[in-house]
Amino acid sequence: MATSTAKHEIRETWSEAGPETVVVRFAGDSGDGMQLTGGQFTLSTALAGNDLATFPDFPAEIRAPQGTLFGVSAFQINFGSSEITTAGDAPDVLVAMNPAALKTNVQALKPGGLVIVDTGEFTKRNLEKAKYEASPIDDGSLAKWDVLAFDISELTMESVKPFALGMKEALRCKNMWTLGLALWMFDRDRQPLVDWLNAKFAKNPVLAQANIAALNAGHAYGETAELAGPLRKLHVEPVASEPGLYRTITGAEAVSLGLVAGAQLAGLEMFFGGYPITPASAILHNLVKMKEFGVTTFQAEDEIAAICAAIGASYAGQLGVTSSSGPGIALKGEAMGLAIMTELPLVIVNSQRGGPSTGLPTKTEQSDLYQAVYGRNGDAPLPVIAARSPADAFACAIEACRLAVEYMTPVILLTDGYIANASEPWKVPDPAAFTPFPVSFLEESNNPDGKVLPYRRDERGVRPWIKPGTPGLMHRIGGIEKAIDTGNIDYAPDVHQAQTDARKAKIDGIARAIPAQEVALGETSGKLAVVGWGSTFGPIHQAVRRARRKGLEVSHVHVRHVWPLPANLGDLLGGFAHVLVPEMNTGQFKTVLRDQFLIDAVPLAKTSGQPFAIAEIEAAIAKFFDGVPGNEGGEVFVNATQLPAPEIERP
Repeated sequence: MATSTAKHEIRETWSEAGPETVVVRFAGDSGDGMQLTGGQFTLSTALAGNDLATFPDFPAEIRAPQGTLFGVSAFQINFGSSEITTAGDAPDVLVAMNPAALKTNVQALKPGGLVIVDTGEFTKRNLEKAKYEASPIDDGSLAKWDVLAFDISELTMESVKPFALGMKEALRCKNMWTLGLALWMFDRDRQPLVDWLNAKFAKNPVLAQANIAALNAGHAYGETAELAGPLRKLHVEPVASEPGLYRTITGAEAVSLGLVAGAQLAGLEMFFGGYPITPASAILHNLVKMKEFGVTTFQAEDEIAAICAAIGASYAGQLGVTSSSGPGIALKGEAMGLAIMTELPLVIVNSQRGGPSTGLPTKTEQSDLYQAVYGRNGDAPLPVIAARSPADAFACAIEACRLAVEYMTPVILLTDGYIANASEPWKVPDPAAFTPFPVSFLEESNNPDGKVLPYRRDERGVRPWIKPGTPGLMHRIGGIEKAIDTGNIDYAPDVHQAQTDARKAKIDGIARAIPAQEVALGETSGKLAVVGWGSTFGPIHQAVRRARRKGLEVSHVHVRHVWPLPANLGDLLGGFAHVLVPEMNTGQFKTVLRDQFLIDAVPLAKTSGQPFAIAEIEAAIAKFFDGVPGNEGGEVFVNATQLPAPEIERP
């Protein structure tokens, strides 16, 4: 069965030449394979030459009860022939595999958007699980969208009948049938997916052939079905891009590759100590596959053992690395202080998620900034870097390695659940383009009398790195306060004062060795600067771009080095009448900017577990300008839910 409402905006937006950008969301039960479907659609989109950004959104439960609202898993992709920086605000197309998926996602769909539903799942029992009193397909509640409703379950069963699968195995092919329809709809080549299925099920050719048959059947349905209105083939032109080798990459993959590259540029082998935790576990999974690059991985019994093992590796002359999410970073806090006191290089990756405690394990947030900058006992400063996108995480990981070895300090690299799980195209860089920063170990005494001084500092305040066992360079190391130069235990008040000042001065001095802060979009002064860090880059950039098209005097400043802040940032922000700081917390970076530069930064806070929509930031920008709809005089707003919801434009 297929149904369609009256003509809607989406068909007006998509010209015969094809849309510039399209947002598609696949949603279904956790067992329906939506993440796999989205991932393979992403692969086909990348091979078609489109720019893209994705947003996997799945529940924390390992297996929630089938058909329930809290068991819905979704995957959103924004792709097109122009620059894409976010996974999109409102989907143009929603593929809902059951009533629960429809109910939890349909309100996000753009008015006039297309809903594709599997009527085979709209049984009385499934409707009750989704809290529907009547089927939304029949009661008119979907009237503002185009609706295609047909029995995907039955069509899938029919397509795999020759392979004599049981009903459960046959229905597992449903996601491939749906993917085949999507490939037809957006003019995608099936062959890469056929090759992938053959490789995935190499040990079970029957399952491979069944899934391929379902894929082909979904594609053929789009080709041959006599459907009215919204279902038609749409071609999205490739994006103009520089020549080179491209691949899709997730943030976790980019961090892993960047860490390996950083160790190579430092001339070191790398030791990674980790403990499984969502969403950081993928880094351990990726690094396990890179042993040929001098990487040793260690899955410890707990978070404390993981970081302490990494510190031990750094003491021994390797680059120690550990990773976790907020709860695990809290457990690592004491050991971070040990690395700061011993002044050993260490890279700590925090893939942030919603908190506090276990909070929102599979959702995204930026609420660990205070923890990263301030969250240790004593005065324990260390550099903090934040990646702005999955691809940017590669360069940020290299920078974290550089600062760690050049300044003999632990460094925190912040990503978040959105960056870790999302993917985007990445132009594989030329290895020759990176400047090596080889490590030099102390091999001879740095003291005229022959006795080594392990805490004698150079002009940057950095102590030497000494491998244990180096002849004549025996020294003491540990977490108790150190005497100046010798490193012997010393509780004297003036010694602690001097060493505290020295450790702080070393980290503060990094501000002079990092790039000056630049403006990502707009002028270096004006009425409003929208300042962001981390994964808010995409929605801020698009919102500022839209505002500038309307003639508004607004610029985008995005900070990579969160601590210490770039030396010129205070002067740069002082050139703007107002500063707006959107972040996925209750205003943490806003507080840092107010503290460091005494500027009246205005927060735009969001802690829903979802990334910012472009429209939310666009509405916040409008409040600073007279004559702009939604302006209420530039008052301070506390969270994104207090803002009006303007009509959503296409990026």
